[in-house]
Amino acid sequence: MKKLVLSAAALALTAGMGLADTVRLGTEGAYPPFNFINDNGEVDGYERELGDELCKRAGLECTWVTNDWDSIIPNLVSGNYDTILAGMSITPEREEVIAFSQNYTPPADSAYVALSADADIENGVVAAQTGTIQAGHVAETGATLLEFATGDETIAAVKNGEADAVFADKDFLAPSVAESGGELTFVADPVALGGGIGIGMRQSDTELKAKFDEAIQSMKDDGSINEMIKKWFGEDAKVFE
Repeated sequence: MKKLVLSAAALALTAGMGLADTVRLGTEGAYPPFNFINDNGEVDGYERELGDELCKRAGLECTWVTNDWDSIIPNLVSGNYDTILAGMSITPEREEVIAFSQNYTPPADSAYVALSADADIENGVVAAQTGTIQAGHVAETGATLLEFATGDETIAAVKNGEADAVFADKDFLAPSVAESGGELTFVADPVALGGGIGIGMRQSDTELKAKFDEAIQSMKDDGSINEMIKKWFGEDAKVFE
């Protein structure tokens, strides 16, 4: 067991010593419209289009890897891939473990969704995806936190009566509300959390971070990142000023 842990640590160390020939972009593949698996079995969504464009601008050869959300940071640190593009908000707690690029979405709202507008979000049962800033927020309120491995499961928990509401990124919840035919509704005011979403990387990968920071900034400067945000999240989505 000790040998296994040491090997993982050595791999993480050497992985940050220089840029690999192919940069492996890790994502969840289960958080539309940020990322999802399309009918062809390929990674798709805002982060797929964004990641491909960033790699092009940075002059990097990239490939996509999927990983469950609950182990996505440990597997980055262990060297199983080189970045995380998975709707991950930048927080001080995460920055103690990994590094982040500058944000590629501005700080956006989190929101509650329920079957009725009078759902009890203060003292009831609220579903959230495990390991998210939304789960952390619910845990600090008077509500009972019910955690699930995927975002889709949190919405299902509301529909089947396991939870009174779900708390997640508003951009993630909006399509489900729109497609529910009035079954689901937003509840209460949105809540601003986190410092926006960035690319997660090992703290030792300073060269890779610099390349992605430059590429993201170039997309902010020419306005293409705002166009991409509106394409995937709608004309009313928050964009960079």
